[in-house]
Amino acid sequence: MRVAIDTGGTFTDCLFLRDGRIEILKIPSARSDPAKAIADVLQQIAVGASRSDKAELDLLCGTTVGTNAILERRGGRVALVTTAGFEDVLEIGRQARPRLYDFFVERLEPLVPSERRFGARERVAADGKVIAPLSPAEISRMVRRVAASGASSIAVCLLFSFLRPEHERALARRLRKAGYAVSVSHEILPEFREFERTSTTVVNAYLAPVMSRYLAEIERHAAAAVAASGKRSPASRRSRVRVMQSGGGILPAGLAAREPVRTVLSGPAGGVLGARRVAADAGYDHVISFDMGGTSTDVALIERALRTTNESVIAGLPIAVPMLEIHTVGAGGGSIARFDRAGALRVGPESAGADPGPICYGRGELPTVTDAHLILGRLGSEGLLGGDFRLHEDRARDFMHRAIRGVRGMRSLEQFAQGILDVVEATMEKAIRVISIEKGRDPRDYTLVAFGGAGGLHACTLAACLSIPRVLIPKFPGALSALGILRADVVKDFSQTVLLPVDSLPAVTRSLRPHFSGLARHGLREMRAEGFSGSSIRLEYFVEARYVGQAYELLVAAAGDFVRAFHREHERRYGYSDPARPVEVVNVRARFTGRMSAIPWPRRKLGRADSRAAIVTRRQVYFAGKRRETPIYSREQLTPGNLLRGPAVASEYSATTVVPPGWTVRVDEFENLIATPSGT
Repeated sequence: MRVAIDTGGTFTDCLFLRDGRIEILKIPSARSDPAKAIADVLQQIAVGASRSDKAELDLLCGTTVGTNAILERRGGRVALVTTAGFEDVLEIGRQARPRLYDFFVERLEPLVPSERRFGARERVAADGKVIAPLSPAEISRMVRRVAASGASSIAVCLLFSFLRPEHERALARRLRKAGYAVSVSHEILPEFREFERTSTTVVNAYLAPVMSRYLAEIERHAAAAVAASGKRSPASRRSRVRVMQSGGGILPAGLAAREPVRTVLSGPAGGVLGARRVAADAGYDHVISFDMGGTSTDVALIERALRTTNESVIAGLPIAVPMLEIHTVGAGGGSIARFDRAGALRVGPESAGADPGPICYGRGELPTVTDAHLILGRLGSEGLLGGDFRLHEDRARDFMHRAIRGVRGMRSLEQFAQGILDVVEATMEKAIRVISIEKGRDPRDYTLVAFGGAGGLHACTLAACLSIPRVLIPKFPGALSALGILRADVVKDFSQTVLLPVDSLPAVTRSLRPHFSGLARHGLREMRAEGFSGSSIRLEYFVEARYVGQAYELLVAAAGDFVRAFHREHERRYGYSDPARPVEVVNVRARFTGRMSAIPWPRRKLGRADSRAAIVTRRQVYFAGKRRETPIYSREQLTPGNLLRGPAVASEYSATTVVPPGWTVRVDEFENLIATPSGT
């Protein structure tokens, strides 16, 4: 079996391939013990049901464990060993003020306090020459200071180690021999910019204890599930765990435990991969992905290739490993609605999560977006997950009445519910503007791919606000992140700072060749260790270039005339270019992709347009402040070729889709719902 699990803040989503067929399962997340939800999933899908003589399990995970550990500051106790005189790089940072005119702003404390930051007497120059060697006595002194600090995880980041890593290697050997988990900067991020490299290495060390425990527990659950399959010979039982990484693609659990900084946007990255795959299957290559779950909304722009960045900031901490360009806002089905002191309605970013959850889940007492949808009739009391998760409408009405008691101008519960949706949709609309209009992209040129448990409830309204001409709601929308993980390849990224001036294209190409060869040798060794070889490995080279004197660089493929490609990218990104100005190559990058076995996505023939057979009931639903009788469709009963005209609601196991008046939906060959304004 091949199983993909995406652990979110409210639900844990699972897609799995069994006997050639894709199946889906959702269960509430256990925030206090996310690995327990995975164990419950493995039990429910009955791994041992395979008819094969062997029991094999490939478990692919998307996780928010790293992100939550950073947000909640509950990582390991870290010590930092750096070059003497640079102990305060973490504290000094970039001197950027997040709110320029706020006299009361408080900077976040660094992950490593000053008493656990140690300076080693050694020095490498900017040209890679050793100015002050690192002596065995100094290494012993560092080990003693680390031991006295009580730290369990160590970050080692020495000045210019990306040019000459021998000193870091010597320190790491002794610290590892002493029993410490060690994160070393030339292994994590062999690039210049001391602050970002130090921050990334420290975040890795901070997450390592948390992720190691979590992944060890998952591997134990996976092995137990396979062992329970009933196969007689242990040799016929095998389990393997891989983890989704932030830059797209999966990596082995062992590497994820050593380099957990690569997984901090694990779940959202799976959603972007899934959106890209389903859109490409349907024939759309310019896409805005819109993933609305229970806690947050993630949006991303996709133009054939995935867009990555090395300049991410998570909870105020720079992380310079490759990540997909994803913009996140605190707007989800569990976002809490409240009135501020001036009487204005606010929604989010606080979320009710899975526990206590929205009011209608039976335990929460604060109004949420999900409760608003229930009041407006867009969700039914029959509940979610095929009726297994009942919703309590009377309870929602009672607590929401209490919330608006005494609020001036609030005439009805329906007005309150509609206000909640208006506010949360304004937040999500702004998020889409950030990744499109503010980056020089016209939303009218894109298709909105809406997914997550709540994406289909808001997609058409957002598309109308932004003049997006088309909405695609894929099959299994509530588990599309898991689908992206299920269909992901193994990906590994390698980089090196070179800082080479471009005198001429042939000359710089010759100078770059040995650097690319070194990355290729390293990458191929690791890919072969993962079982990939020959045509199953795809290798791509990139350079990061800038005009001499600029502070930041742009990524372009290292193929053909990449200098001309850099000028074009600069023109596209910033509106101008200067081909006469000297250029320098800052970093070289290599991306290795190990192709996993393809998972077929069923394609069915188009049939009749009549969809009335899929109507299961009708109910009163509010649209634009008016109650309208609306057909409720069972999406599982819709077939390719069916047409739906708004107003309509399509309900399914993992999500609900709202089709407002003035919109038409057709079901395509892949069972996607394609929604367009009527008449287009």
